[in-house]
Amino acid sequence: MRLLALVRAALVCASLPLAGQAQAAFPCDELWGERNAVYAEAGYCFRTARGIRAFGNAHCRYDDIRDVPLSARDRAKVADIVREERRNGCGE
Repeated sequence: MRLLALVRAALVCASLPLAGQAQAAFPCDELWGERNAVYAEAGYCFRTARGIRAFGNAHCRYDDIRDVPLSARDRAKVADIVREERRNGCGE
């Protein structure tokens, strides 16, 4: 349910024109959301205000990201996203 809301928000944002620095930051924000959605669905308990705002911690089970059980497919997806974040100069 939360993921669906995130996807809808991303689609709405993607249709809005952006300029300058905001346009450059958008891919990083989108990638951040995609990567963290994988962890949220797997039960990660977010620590940052941004993560908690975006995904909440109502049904989280894992405080350490290394303990989050991800399928091979999810691990590959996260790795692809991280590579793309690096390519785009996204930092956090």
